[in-house]
Amino acid sequence: MNQPYFVLEFAHSIHGRVKRIQISHKSLGYLFCSLLIFFLLLFGMFSSYLRMTWKVSHYNQLRADFDRLRGRYQELQRASREDSEQIASLESLASEVTAAYGIDGSAARAKARDVDFAGTTSSIPGVKESIQEYNFLRGAGFSGIYHRYAYQWQTHTQPSLWPVNGILRSSFGGRSDPFSGEGAFHTGIDLSAAVGTPVQVTADGVVTTAGWDGAYGKLVIVDHGNGLETYYAHLSAFLVVPGEEVRHGQIIALSGGTGRATGPHIHYEVRLAGTPVNPYKYLAKTQVSPSTKPLHNDLGL
Repeated sequence: MNQPYFVLEFAHSIHGRVKRIQISHKSLGYLFCSLLIFFLLLFGMFSSYLRMTWKVSHYNQLRADFDRLRGRYQELQRASREDSEQIASLESLASEVTAAYGIDGSAARAKARDVDFAGTTSSIPGVKESIQEYNFLRGAGFSGIYHRYAYQWQTHTQPSLWPVNGILRSSFGGRSDPFSGEGAFHTGIDLSAAVGTPVQVTADGVVTTAGWDGAYGKLVIVDHGNGLETYYAHLSAFLVVPGEEVRHGQIIALSGGTGRATGPHIHYEVRLAGTPVNPYKYLAKTQVSPSTKPLHNDLGL
């Protein structure tokens, strides 16, 4: 007959006494369940500890990577600032040397060292080649970003004069094209002036262009630094050359009617970072301003 319990017998080796312990099936089940629960809890706690240890290790690794990247970023920032300062210094030096001598000395020396097969030495570049090299040098360091600083010798850094004391014929902004009659955007202002009227530069700067430029006709462009340029178009004669330093109020050209124009006048533009802006914000405070008439007599570009 099956017993509803287990019997454990313990016998003493000397006295021969036997001790019996009865354990019921139910108690044994409770003991087994308790041990199982204990081991499950122990396993859960050990797993949580392992996960926490892994997360702490991963966090420390991420923190180390972040600190390393932050240090690298700060180092790159310092290098970038140093490069910008060096580029600005070199550009200023190149501007002064080129404006003073009309040539790029390093390029001239490099070309002077080139000897052809006949044993003759290459000639020093002319003014046109020197100006092209100078313009390339100005633009190469910034990759299209405009010159950020005014020239050190400038007193008048922003336009504050009218180029001629003529009659305002066409303003900045939308208008009817004088040739096609269709709507067009006028990038500057037109001031009527007889052929040969002296044209004065409106701020200190360096002449970057003095030549023929399509619809502009004979054109002078002056760079005033800080990305600021002024255009003087439809001229009849030039009184300056590229690379020349000019001062506020200096006569740089004579008015005319060259290019896409219906009559003698001056087309005047102010450009910031290459974009035409309204000249009035620069000229509104000038003491003398041209006479104005109804703006129906457009003269050209």
